Amino acid sequence: MSSSVALSDATHITDFSATALSAAIHDRTVSCTEVMQAYLERIHRLNPTYNAIVSLRDDDRLLELANEADAALARGEYRGWMHGLPHAVKDLADVKELPTSRGSPIYVGQIAATDSLHVARMRAAGAIFIGKTNTSELGVGSQTYNSVFGATRNAYDATLTAGGSTGGGAVALATQMLPAADGTDYMGSLRNPAAYNNIVGFRPSQGRVPSLSDDLYYQQLSTDGPLGRNVEDTIRLLVTQSGYDARVPLSARDRLPSPDEFTAANLNELLIGWLGDYDSYLATEPGILELCEQSLKSLVDDGAIVESVRPPFDMSALWDAWLALRHFSSLRYRGLYEDATTRIKLKPEIVWEIEGGLDLEVPRLAVAASVRTDWFHAVHALFDRYALLALPSAQTFAFDIETHWPAEIAGQRMDTYHRWMEVVIGATMAGLPVVSLPAGFDARGRAMGIQFIGPPGADCAVLEFASRYAQITDHLERRPDIAGDR
Repeated sequence: MSSSVALSDATHITDFSATALSAAIHDRTVSCTEVMQAYLERIHRLNPTYNAIVSLRDDDRLLELANEADAALARGEYRGWMHGLPHAVKDLADVKELPTSRGSPIYVGQIAATDSLHVARMRAAGAIFIGKTNTSELGVGSQTYNSVFGATRNAYDATLTAGGSTGGGAVALATQMLPAADGTDYMGSLRNPAAYNNIVGFRPSQGRVPSLSDDLYYQQLSTDGPLGRNVEDTIRLLVTQSGYDARVPLSARDRLPSPDEFTAANLNELLIGWLGDYDSYLATEPGILELCEQSLKSLVDDGAIVESVRPPFDMSALWDAWLALRHFSSLRYRGLYEDATTRIKLKPEIVWEIEGGLDLEVPRLAVAASVRTDWFHAVHALFDRYALLALPSAQTFAFDIETHWPAEIAGQRMDTYHRWMEVVIGATMAGLPVVSLPAGFDARGRAMGIQFIGPPGADCAVLEFASRYAQITDHLERRPDIAGDR
């Protein structure tokens, strides 16, 4: 890796992509200490407004770690592409010796004894962990707020939500308080905040990024994954996080190429199936479909072919299956519910999920598993014709920061706290790789994203498509207008 980029002025360091900054550190045109100083200055200036980074470590200790990273380079010891890069981990994962609050008063003060698996891989690549990024309570809900740290505000309009549950990571990235960010995706928790903050969010194929947990077989709906200011940074972080681990029996055994082997796709005659709102099945705020279709037009101008398509499937049955499986997975919090001292600290949506699990009958769970299987087959059949499937990343634009979740979209009542994010469950239920890419802004300056879903295991192809998408659209070039920036 080499770079001719000179980063002598610390006030400009945070403008550079993670990849460019990594190259500059490797070539020693900028020091790890200068990088840390620049990011800490920006965090102290912006984080009081956006509340994206929590549990920030002491400046002196972080500068000490940066000095140690510089000393290692001076000895010829280069740890990897993240060497010296400041990184804050989503506050659902463990970083050794740092707090893991999970956005819950129940876990305040809990200090991690070890790293989570994907965190250990980032540490091995040289990352310096500066703290955590804010999340919704226990990662539940697509609005990043909790009673421990408060709400994270949108990078483009601080009166609006950041989305969630990886809202802290998305906003820290979009406001250039971090060079890269990680998160989790269960019900769009990487995709929704990426859309609302005009960055790239990637949900990997199920098993691509392994995770150690107390259930290695049944709970296959959530995954760790990367966010990036651009596609190249997203690829680099994904490759770092991914890879087979013998302790995780369902982790993917195939290997991704090295980041430098990824190339932008040729879109000539590439067939894309536009799912839209599933023929008006999904309530969608006016303006979202139009923005996405404008971006699809850019792809057509580059040679792609876009066709409207509707899966031959009962989407309401998929939603019912989703509810059953989500209730089932929420039973991991049963102990918190049954203990009166912790139950009163759980937000109502979590209590509702757990109670749904307690009332869940085995036949309903069996039906849900069967529906999920049928859905996978229905979507897989579409890939006989289409290289990718596309639909919006959210059904509503970012809403007021004080609103926990939209009660209504386009006149249609939302019957659960997460019905407004139904648009993301298709890829999750099929375990498919999906990228959320910026689709543009509405007249109020609110960002929206568009999802592109690939066949099973086709993470590389989806990201190579994303690389070309970024070349032919200019959405990523529009950065937040932040007071005090140049």
